[in-house]
Amino acid sequence: MGCQQVCSGATLQCSFGVSPSTLTVLPTNLVNTSSMPAANIMDYVPMVNVLSFGMCQSPSNPTVAAATAAALGVLTPMPCIPVTAAPWTPGAATVLLGGMPALDATSTLMCSWGGVISITMAGQFTTMVP
Repeated sequence: MGCQQVCSGATLQCSFGVSPSTLTVLPTNLVNTSSMPAANIMDYVPMVNVLSFGMCQSPSNPTVAAATAAALGVLTPMPCIPVTAAPWTPGAATVLLGGMPALDATSTLMCSWGGVISITMAGQFTTMVP
C-alpha cells in the first residue's frame, strides 16, 4: 500500500503559517502525474517551489521576534518568507524521479524558523507511490 504521489499544485500548510500555500514544481524531472510535473524531495527551494504561507507566527523568526518585542510581548505575525534549507523527508525511496526519491503525501519539510510544512492535498488523486 502506498500513498499519493505529489505534483505541482499540491496544497501545503506550515505549522506557523496562517494560510495554505501551493507547491510549484518545475518540469525539470521530465515526469508528469495526472498531467502535472511530478515532485521529488529536492523540490524544496524557498519562493521557487515553496511559496509564502501568508503571515508567520514563529517566535524563532527574527522579524516576528522584533515585532513582538516592539508590541511589548504581544505575538505579532510578520510576512512569511519560507527558509527551507534541506530536502523533504522521507520521500518514496523506491521511486526515483531525476535520480532522487519521489515526493509522497506523507513527507514533511522543515522551515529554519521551526515550522513543519506538510502536504494537505497531493495535487492529484490517481497515482500512488509505494
